[in-house]
Amino acid sequence: QVQLVESGGGLVQPGGSLRLSCTTSARIFSIAAMGWHRQAPGKQRELVAEMSSGGTTNYADSVKGRFTISRDNAKNTVYLQMNSLKSDDTAVYYCRLRTFATYWGQGTQVTVSS
Repeated sequence: QVQLVESGGGLVQPGGSLRLSCTTSARIFSIAAMGWHRQAPGKQRELVAEMSSGGTTNYADSVKGRFTISRDNAKNTVYLQMNSLKSDDTAVYYCRLRTFATYWGQGTQVTVSS
């Protein structure tokens, strides 16, 4: 069973920054595509950022230039650096690992409010 453990969420003021992390024990991490999704109350879960095993990245238009996804294969960890946060970024953020199947983290709450 693949497990993903997220951390780094919290309350931040507009314009602030947070760094999310997601660590897994999965030995196939280095060859897996990793991503971050988010879901606001009453909304569908949406892709925020993803990175292939080869390092190719993809970002939602709403976060381009503000968010950065990165990975450390030695630590089996993927990160999401979030800068210039807006109220619209408020959501539960989920880590995703994809190989032959898709696995999700438990989610971490990010709240952007004055």
